Amino acid sequence: MRGELENFAGEVFEPFARNDQRRWGQVYVRGLLTDGKRKSVEPMAARLGEDGNRQALAHFVTTSPWDPSH
Repeated sequence: MRGELENFAGEVFEPFARNDQRRWGQVYVRGLLTDGKRKSVEPMAARLGEDGNRQALAHFVTTSPWDPSH
């Protein structure tokens, strides 16, 4: 399942110009699909072991060039 998720996220975030945007996109998708009631950035980052980088995840969510057609 993890390989399939990584492939899916790789396709979705492939158009993003920077590697760090693609990486945080994959982290964000994993966070949305993990167990846990709260899907906001801070709890997701803590669950995924990215707690020290929650600001980077928040930056991705708020500033990335989302394409609503995907």
